[in-house]
Amino acid sequence: MPLDILVGAQWGDEGKGRMVDLLAAEADFVARYCGGDNAGHTVNVGSQTFKLHLIPSGVIHPHTIGIIGNGMVINPQVLFEEINMLEQAGVFIDPSRLEISFAAHLITPAHLALDQAIENQRGAARLGTTLRGIGPAYTDKVSRQGLRVGWMLNPDSFIEELSRHLEITNRLLTRLYDAPPVEIPPIVTAYRKFAAALSPYIKDTSATLNRAIRQGKHVLAEGAQGTLLDLDHGTYPFVTSSSTTAAGALSGLGLGLGCESRVIGVAKAFQTRVGSGPFPTEVEGVVAEHLRGTGENPWDEYGTTTGRPRRVGWLDLVLLRYAVRVNGLTELVLTKLDILSGLPGVNLCVAYRLEDHVYQDLPLGPGGLGTFQPVYEELPGWQEDIGDIRSWEDLPDQACDYILRIEELIGIPVRMVSVGPEREQWVEIA
Repeated sequence: MPLDILVGAQWGDEGKGRMVDLLAAEADFVARYCGGDNAGHTVNVGSQTFKLHLIPSGVIHPHTIGIIGNGMVINPQVLFEEINMLEQAGVFIDPSRLEISFAAHLITPAHLALDQAIENQRGAARLGTTLRGIGPAYTDKVSRQGLRVGWMLNPDSFIEELSRHLEITNRLLTRLYDAPPVEIPPIVTAYRKFAAALSPYIKDTSATLNRAIRQGKHVLAEGAQGTLLDLDHGTYPFVTSSSTTAAGALSGLGLGLGCESRVIGVAKAFQTRVGSGPFPTEVEGVVAEHLRGTGENPWDEYGTTTGRPRRVGWLDLVLLRYAVRVNGLTELVLTKLDILSGLPGVNLCVAYRLEDHVYQDLPLGPGGLGTFQPVYEELPGWQEDIGDIRSWEDLPDQACDYILRIEELIGIPVRMVSVGPEREQWVEIA
C-alpha cells in the first residue's frame, strides 16, 4: 500500500524534517497528523534553511501537496507567518498545495495565556512545555469545548463560539490562576480575518487522502515530536498532548487499518532531550560539549522551537527497542552519525540496572526511568571526518561496527545514516 509513516523514535528533534524532505521527492502528498507549532522541523537546501512548525516539511518540493490533518492543533497566526516565510524564499503555498482538515482544532491567544499560567503555577515541578498553547487546546478538544477549523466557514457562528471560548478562559485565568485576562476585541478582529483567509484551505482531508491511496498515489505521513513524548506511551507526565506514535497517523489523518506499507523510525546516533524529565544516559562535561556543539551552527543541539540547549547523552537501545515495538517500525534512519567523529570511544546503553536486577526491556513502560542506571557497552570510536562520504564501503570500520551493533540489538535494519546537515549528506545502506 502507498502509505509510508515516518515517526521520531526518541524525544523528538531526531532530524525528521530532513528525512521527510528526502522521502517527499517521491511522494504525492505529505501529511502532518499530530501536534502543532511545538514541533520544529529543519530542512537545509543549499544555503537556505527552512524551519517549519506547522506546514509539512515535504512542501519544499514543488510537486507535493501538504495536508494538515484532523489530529493537529493550529495557531493561524503562526501558519500565515510560515506561509509568508516560504513565499519569500520562493516556495509558494496556496489552496492547491495545502489542505487543512475541517476537524483540526484552533489555538488562540487565550490558550497561550492559559499555558503560561498553568506552567507558572507548577513552580519547581514545571514540565518544560513550549508554551505554545498546545496542551490547553487539546484539553478543550477532549472536553468538547474546542474550536474546530471547519467552523470558520460560517464566520458569524464562529465568532460567537470564539467569544464564548475567550470569556470562559478569562474566568479561568483570573479566578483560578490569578493571571491577567486576554483582551477579547483584538482577538476577535484578528480571527475574523484568519477565518476569511483560511476558508479556501479547509477541506475533508480524510477523503482527499483515502482517494489518493485508492488511486495508488504515494502518501507520506509526517510525525512530530517523538515516541517518548506520546501521551500514552511516553515518559508521562513529561510528554506532549497528542499521539505521536505510528498509530496516531491513522487516527490523526482519518485513515483505516491496513493502508500502511513502511513505518520508518528516525533516531539520532546519540540521545537528546529538551525540557524536564528522566534521562538515564545523560552526560555532562567534555562529551556533552562535543555532542551538543556551541550553538553557533543551526544544526547544533538547540531546540528549533524553543532555542533551549538540548540535554545530550549516549544512545539508549532499551528505549529504542521500545520505540520499535510500540510503533511497529520496519526500518530505522540514523541521523548525526558525523557528530560522533573524534571521540575515542562511543557507548551504547544495552540494558538498565535497578539494584540487583538487569533489564533488557522496560518492565512497566518509560514512565519510571529515573530509577534505572544504564548498562553500557563501549565500542571503539573513529577520528575521520565523514561528511563527504556517500557509500557504506567508505565509512570507517568503527562507524560500520557501531551501526551493525545497533541493528543487532534492536532487531530491524538501519537503512540510511546522515553524515552532515545538508540535503545530500546521506549514506544509503543496502
